[in-house]
Amino acid sequence: MEAKNNGILSQPKIEHKKRRQLLSVAVFFCLWILISCREGTADTAVTTDTTSRAIQNKGSDTLVNIALAWAETYRDVDPTVSIAVTGGGSGTGIAALVNGTVDIANASRAMKDSEIEEAQANGIDPIEHTVAIDALAVIVHPDNPVSQLTIDQLSDMYTGRITNWKDVGGNDAPIVLLSRETNSGTHVYFLEEVVRKGSSDNEDIFAPQTLLMPSSVGITSELRRNPNAIGYDGLGYVDPEHEKVLLIATDADSSYVPPTAETASSGKYPLARDLYMYTTGEPTGVVAEYLDWILSAAGQEIVAQLGFVPLTTSN
Repeated sequence: MEAKNNGILSQPKIEHKKRRQLLSVAVFFCLWILISCREGTADTAVTTDTTSRAIQNKGSDTLVNIALAWAETYRDVDPTVSIAVTGGGSGTGIAALVNGTVDIANASRAMKDSEIEEAQANGIDPIEHTVAIDALAVIVHPDNPVSQLTIDQLSDMYTGRITNWKDVGGNDAPIVLLSRETNSGTHVYFLEEVVRKGSSDNEDIFAPQTLLMPSSVGITSELRRNPNAIGYDGLGYVDPEHEKVLLIATDADSSYVPPTAETASSGKYPLARDLYMYTTGEPTGVVAEYLDWILSAAGQEIVAQLGFVPLTTSN
């Protein structure tokens, strides 16, 4: 009693007070850890959601201008979606899809069986989506008197069997051949449909003197300064003021047809082709929404504005 009256606590009461303090501290730290974990989960969810709203799109240089215009316009349609578009050629885009590093691969040609098999070996099932039509224009210098050629003549020129313009109705001058580089889907298409004339048994290749250009700009730049040059490009990249567009016929018994939206859409122009986007499996989420918009009237209007051929309802 005397100890209590002097303000001194007994030993049992001191130990009890310490236990209560330790318990309070433990509870505080438990609550702090729980809150931190919940906040970390929330942060992770936000980050994941942001990532899922980003689309990586790579490939065809023929499609790159359309793809950039689509991405820019879609920013107004859905500001939460970020779309990164790069070119590099159809082969580059397809390789990225095979490696699983892009959401959408742009291509101006269909995937090869070997590319599909390689993708499937990596657990990727490529799905093809036709998004536009292109008329591949054959172009020469404006001063060139030649105005039309057949596929047979083009094949003979690009394989080196015909080397002088006089043999196809032009001047007595050597033919300078211009082509896209081998990684380009346009190069592959021209090789298969023009050089090899659509025959799977034909093993013809480009003549060794063919100048390979890294882009459409490279072809047009060389062609504008060289009156003996001939090249090819997507219709949307042709400048009629500085390049002469040739009429093309399948053979000498066929009609010569100019590359236009109408002739490409109707199938009359012999060098009309589909343009593709490839996805890993059937698209879902934001990629599916984006592709649906591309195929809508709004997306196809951009195709027409850039000089390419929009899809018809039959496509």
